[in-house]
Amino acid sequence: MTEVQFHVNVPDPVHYACRLLRKALRQGARLAVTGSAATLAELDRALWVFEADEFLPHIQLRDDKPTATQSRAPVWLVEDARHGAAMPVLINMGAPLTAGFEAYPRVIEIVSNDEEERAAGRQRWRDYVARGCAPVKHEVAT
Repeated sequence: MTEVQFHVNVPDPVHYACRLLRKALRQGARLAVTGSAATLAELDRALWVFEADEFLPHIQLRDDKPTATQSRAPVWLVEDARHGAAMPVLINMGAPLTAGFEAYPRVIEIVSNDEEERAAGRQRWRDYVARGCAPVKHEVAT
C-alpha cells in the first residue's frame, strides 16, 4: 500500500519543494515530482538557483522513456506520474490524483495555503481514502 503524506498550508510551494528535495537528496533519495507544466517549469528554474553553492540535480522529462543518462538523475520532473514510476517517491505539486500513483511506495502531496488549492487537496485526500490509502497530514509551520 502506498504511504501518502499531505504537507498542507505551504505558503510558497516551489520554495518548499526545493527545500524538501534538497533534504531528500542529502539522504540519497530518488524522487519524481509531478504538477502542471507551468509549476514544473517554475520548479526547474528554482532548482538551478536555489542554493548558490549547491546544485540540485534534476531533469524534466517530456516523454515516458528517459535515456540512460537521464535515468541517473535523482529528481525527475514529470507531468504524468506514470512517467516517473521508476522512482520510489512521488511529490505531487497540485496535479489531480492520476493513474499510476500506486506504483510509488510513497507519495507526498504539497498543498498551498490558497483556498482553491486547499479545496483541491481535500478532494485528493478523499480520492486516496476511496482507493484504500490512509493519508497522514503534516501541517507546515509558517
